[in-house]
Amino acid sequence: MTRWLAALLAGAVFGAGLALSRMTDPNIVLGFLDVAGDFDPRLAFVLAGAVVTTLIAFRLVLRRGRPWLADRFRLPLARTIDPPLVVGALLFGVGWGLAGYCPGPALVGAAAGVDSALIFVAAMLAGSLLQGMTSRGRAT
Repeated sequence: MTRWLAALLAGAVFGAGLALSRMTDPNIVLGFLDVAGDFDPRLAFVLAGAVVTTLIAFRLVLRRGRPWLADRFRLPLARTIDPPLVVGALLFGVGWGLAGYCPGPALVGAAAGVDSALIFVAAMLAGSLLQGMTSRGRAT
């Protein structure tokens, strides 16, 4: 139960940060991607803040012997860049560029009842199901 509450709290803080920085507005994201037009640099500041926070926090957290709410750290072991990773990254980027949403802000927008976010989340879930069905039997 403690893990669920910690996950809920972390998700709420993340969602509040997205809402406060207005990253749930796809127009902000699309403005950042429009470097040849009406460029909006706000996303760069949010990204820079996230990178700095992560660089500091990861160093501190990984010094611990284990996480507070788990028996061990579960870090990715794969270090190869393979075709599924590249294709997935390309699809993610194209979807982000077309819709102005990535999963976190889309979920916050959907929770707020934003129509475009609800449509994006439905498409994201459909894509996740399709990926799950097509990757069965393939080693991860």
